[in-house]
Amino acid sequence: MAGYLTTHVLDTARGCPAAGLKIVLYRVSGNSHSKLVEMETNSDGRTDSPILPQDKFKTGSYELVFFAGGYLRASGQGGDEPLFLDQVPIRFGMSDAEAHYHVPLLLSPYGFSTYRGS
Repeated sequence: MAGYLTTHVLDTARGCPAAGLKIVLYRVSGNSHSKLVEMETNSDGRTDSPILPQDKFKTGSYELVFFAGGYLRASGQGGDEPLFLDQVPIRFGMSDAEAHYHVPLLLSPYGFSTYRGS
C-alpha cells in the first residue's frame, strides 16, 4: 500500500470542527514551493478526500498552509486587524513511502498546535 496524507482541523476555542477552512499543500525543495492542491474542510473539519492520495504520494518535504484568518473572520472570531493568526504554515517531512501521514491542526484565534496523528 502506498502512503497518503490527511488532516483534521479543530476549533479549540469553540469546541467544534473548523468547517470551511481553506488549505493549500506545497511540495518544498530548498526555498522553492510547488503548489500541489487546494482544498477546504467539510463540516467535520476534514477534507473530503486525502490531501495527497496514494497515487500521487511521494516522500519528501511538504508544507500545509491553513488559511485560519478566513475561517476565524467567518466564525466571528476575527478580532482586530491585522489578525494574530492569518495563515498557519506547517512544514514537515514524509520519509516512509508506505505510511499514512495525518497532520491535524488545533486552532484558536491566538494559538495553534499540531502533531503527527494516526
